[in-house]
Amino acid sequence: RALCVGLGGTAALLGLGAVRYAGSAPLVRPPGGQDEEALVSACIRCEKCYEVCPRGVIAPAHLEDGILNMRTPSMDFKAGWCDFCTNEANGPQCVNVCPTRALGLPAGAVLGNTETGEVGNVVLGVAEVNRDWCLAQRGMGCHECVDACAFDALELGYDHVPVVDVDRCNGCGACENACISLTAGAIAPGATDRAIVVVPLS
Repeated sequence: RALCVGLGGTAALLGLGAVRYAGSAPLVRPPGGQDEEALVSACIRCEKCYEVCPRGVIAPAHLEDGILNMRTPSMDFKAGWCDFCTNEANGPQCVNVCPTRALGLPAGAVLGNTETGEVGNVVLGVAEVNRDWCLAQRGMGCHECVDACAFDALELGYDHVPVVDVDRCNGCGACENACISLTAGAIAPGATDRAIVVVPLS
């Protein structure tokens, strides 16, 4: 009976246009969650990684991210940024607490270190600048994102607009967290997000 109810509910949702939610969109994941297929299949949505994150940057994915992704861990750089638990015993707390190893660092993983500026080989995503929304592009002298980057992955270009060094960016999200383009008063017309955001690796 439960199976029939579930199938009927699914059919009704699909009939109402929910097919757009059926997929699994790539998301920026916590350290150790870069194998998207392995994470989605192993994650039991226990929420322990959200609770243990010292910076509060891990959040549940939502329905619009796809049914398969719903309530799996994703990075919310509006709330904070990932320092790879540089000052925490035993490294990333999210990896340590995961009961199914859905978050699991591969052998040879080197984490970024915010104190030394070592980038490491664990890459969460890469920062992208939307020049149309950037305050520096509009001559306002902003360089908050450049100042926030502990890994020297951002610098001001010839026109004083931030440029991302993709070889040094590990997707920690400090730049996105620091961006003031949506709070500085002179918001660019049409802006719906911060001028610099971390996106999943393609």
